[in-house]
Amino acid sequence: MENIPVIIVCGGEGTRMRGSTSRKKELVEVGGRPILWHVMRIFSAHDLNRFILTLGHGQDQIRRYFMEYESMTRDMTLHLGKPDLSHPEVEFYGRPAHPVWEISLVDTGLRTEKASRISRVASYIRAERFFVAYGDDVSDVNLTELIRFHKAHGKMATITAVQTNLQYGVVEATNDGLVTGFSERPQLPYWINGGFMLFEREVLDLIGPGDDVNLETEILPRLAEQSQLMIYRHTGFWQSMNTMKDTMLLEEIWQKDPPWKVWEDS
Repeated sequence: MENIPVIIVCGGEGTRMRGSTSRKKELVEVGGRPILWHVMRIFSAHDLNRFILTLGHGQDQIRRYFMEYESMTRDMTLHLGKPDLSHPEVEFYGRPAHPVWEISLVDTGLRTEKASRISRVASYIRAERFFVAYGDDVSDVNLTELIRFHKAHGKMATITAVQTNLQYGVVEATNDGLVTGFSERPQLPYWINGGFMLFEREVLDLIGPGDDVNLETEILPRLAEQSQLMIYRHTGFWQSMNTMKDTMLLEEIWQKDPPWKVWEDS
């Protein structure tokens, strides 16, 4: 697998989660780990271990999480009170459950739009192509196959397209009102952008300067107009975490058999 960097957009306010938790949305836990960690493990399972996080709102929480990551996730021994040490001596035991991660934490502003956040981390991208993901979407999408698909079609961008279910049950009835059946949360026929996007570096030139360039309403439509955008249809599991209801659903799935857990525990 080539060394493709992964930009994770996590600088938004998380307004739909507001009032339910004081944590940054990407740090809300599922199975005792932040949803952001789950996203990173998905990529890491495909040997993609170079991450660039675009920070904004609540960036202090994300910075603190990764600065304390080793001490909060590994067994250790502290040697305190030694007169010749200005800081405690720490011995860590074992290895992390994942490969070595390289994580760049970049302040991209409080009110910056997503595409502009991506543009602001251009200097951290040292490859001809890069992934863009959201910090709250999990899936069992085959990223290795997605990369092959992207290289084969030769366009500038690929987005993972998924189908979702209607959140309500549907009543089936005749014109005169006779109920003939029910359909519980039927699958909608539309394809939506599920994230897990792969871009050629040239996309950065389309974004340009400024803080207000929108990814979904400006850059992706512009790529489509230029016939430079393809979708990778994913028919497996996909779920976003926008509300506490979503969090509870993901936690319930995690306790049973989480489809997005595509990594092996060491």
